[in-house]
Amino acid sequence: MIDAEVMRLRRLRNTALKARALATALDSDPGRGSSVFSRSAVNCWRISRVITGWLRAHPYLSYQQGPSEARGVYDRLSAGVQSAVARSRGRSRQTLSGELLRVARELDDARALTWSSDLSDTFGRSQMQIRALIKELDADALNEAASRHETPMRLDTRTGNRRDDAGSIAGNWPYLAI
Repeated sequence: MIDAEVMRLRRLRNTALKARALATALDSDPGRGSSVFSRSAVNCWRISRVITGWLRAHPYLSYQQGPSEARGVYDRLSAGVQSAVARSRGRSRQTLSGELLRVARELDDARALTWSSDLSDTFGRSQMQIRALIKELDADALNEAASRHETPMRLDTRTGNRRDDAGSIAGNWPYLAI
């Protein structure tokens, strides 16, 4: 294993641990392991453990270092703040989906450039799981956004036509002209 590969694996591990911290912070019911947040945290933890085990098998002692405790504290604090903001805006699924996209991109890079076929196979399985979670999160986010932005129809007093609260372009066209 060369220095560039070790750095790439460490970067992937840090990204996966950050995504795990965010998924754990966003999980409102950690006792129920079937939520998409819990499954995301478990998948990110699995990626991190595979990389840590791979790096610890390296003969150089400096390459065997794990993530520091300060890094873990920082990730948990930033994930707590990020999850509070995401919950207040109603974007918890979109926030986690974006973080999982970062993990997926790092997995793509690490898988494409790794020299080990075993590690590449493991990353391939993890990629499929992460991509499935991203699709599920995106579908849930669309359903959540659609239910949140549904507006009741109103009767327009001038024309007698039904329209939504936001107004239609035809009704507001003079205000859109330059």
